[in-house]
Amino acid sequence: MNTITARHGDEALRRSVAADIGPRQPGTVYRNVDGEFRVLDLILDRDQARRLLNRRSAQFALRVIDQQRDNAQPFVIGSVWTSSDQLVTVGGA
Repeated sequence: MNTITARHGDEALRRSVAADIGPRQPGTVYRNVDGEFRVLDLILDRDQARRLLNRRSAQFALRVIDQQRDNAQPFVIGSVWTSSDQLVTVGGA
């Protein structure tokens, strides 16, 4: 594979991962059929995401907490953003 093709492939993967993550950045709250979640961390390091999710194909991971459950504990997910996810609030610095 030449350098130009590799760069194009890297850019295509970056766009695909960005689409899979959607608007979920740290501080963002979103809801779906499973609950309402605040994003605590976005892990883009593939090796770390793969370890956390125990999934060889993971490209990212999100550490979230369910805001609707008392005494909820943070947990890690690797699910992609879908049309059933709804943005509640946008995170920020």
